[in-house]
Amino acid sequence: MRIETATRPGTPERPNEDFTAVALPASGEGGVLVVLDGVTPPPAGTGCVHGVPWFTARLGGALLELAAARPGTALADCLTEAIARTAGSHASSCDLSHRNTPQATVVAARWNRDVVEHLVLSDSVLLIEDTTGRTAEESVRAVLDDRLGRLPEPVRAMRAAVRALPPGSPERAVAGAEYGRAVEALRNAEGGFFTAAADPSVAARAVTGATPRADVRSLTALTDGASRLVEVFHECGWGELVEVVRAAGPEEVIRRVRAAEAADPSGTRFPRGKRHDDATVTHAALGVPPVPLRRG
Repeated sequence: MRIETATRPGTPERPNEDFTAVALPASGEGGVLVVLDGVTPPPAGTGCVHGVPWFTARLGGALLELAAARPGTALADCLTEAIARTAGSHASSCDLSHRNTPQATVVAARWNRDVVEHLVLSDSVLLIEDTTGRTAEESVRAVLDDRLGRLPEPVRAMRAAVRALPPGSPERAVAGAEYGRAVEALRNAEGGFFTAAADPSVAARAVTGATPRADVRSLTALTDGASRLVEVFHECGWGELVEVVRAAGPEEVIRRVRAAEAADPSGTRFPRGKRHDDATVTHAALGVPPVPLRRG
């Protein structure tokens, strides 16, 4: 088994709001992978005195611990408790009812000798590579929570209108702010999209599933600052991205993203919410599946 990870902040002036960690039990028969992408707060603040990096570290750490220590508990239930535990750790000092209370996207995967479980909440990505030996694109499946991309038509029309305005213009700034408010009104709301914040019930909204361990060669988790190599810049497909990670490591994906961003600094050719974003890639090459133990 080989685990590799790389993470880089969007700009040196701001702390990295992503979080990633891996736990490998001493038995050597499985593991847990967690990646979170903290939601950058608006200038108005979050009602929290700690900040988003503190929140993602607390939530990610709790989820990793629970998923590793309770292998019989579903990942969604582990996330439920992790959210509740994190909320309880700052409820006395912070306003958790604030609309912009710290929150994050979540990717989690857990594997043993029999099965690989997964959970994805919001717009981070988990890539599951199978063992069929087919072409790269055929053998890699992207697990996506695509609700952010399926916002109501009026909101999507607002986004298109913003992108049609000249970058840096006052008109674009006003329209962009209006669009941002429309999107935020749909966060953690019916008909919108969901992120992990202070309400444990949101864990039930995650995309979850399981794959036989014998069918999985590798797992690759990416925050949207890294997945934009595929989703925004269209430089490769998911299968090719996994091949890049295998050949040159996760850092190469981030390097290519930064190069693509530098080639289109204003976002004219490839519209995006931020010129640069925090980017994280964590890759677990699971190797040959273990032989099941004989019982009896």
